[in-house]
Amino acid sequence: QVQLVESGGGLVQVGGSLRLSCAASGSILSINEMGWYRQAPGKQRELVATIISGGNTDYADSVKGRFTISRDNAKNTVYLQMNSLKPEDTAVYYCNADVVRPSDFGYRPYHYWGQGTQVTVSS
Repeated sequence: QVQLVESGGGLVQVGGSLRLSCAASGSILSINEMGWYRQAPGKQRELVATIISGGNTDYADSVKGRFTISRDNAKNTVYLQMNSLKPEDTAVYYCNADVVRPSDFGYRPYHYWGQGTQVTVSS
């Protein structure tokens, strides 16, 4: 099986920074896309940023210029550097990954989610 473990959330003041990490472990052949999503109370989960194995990235308009996604393929880890944080960034942040792993049918891609980490930005 595969697990995604997130870390780095917490409480920060407006304008502050946080760095989230998400490490994938288990029977992994490769990881294609990795990404971060967030869900605020009473709202749907939304995309924050994604990065593919080659390094191309994509960001939600609301975080462009403030957040940076990166990954370490050797460590199967994705990071989210969050700067200039705003109260509206408060949410539970989830990482996900498209993992190619062995199955009864050979190697297949599977989609995994982390357990979530709380980010709270106080004004």
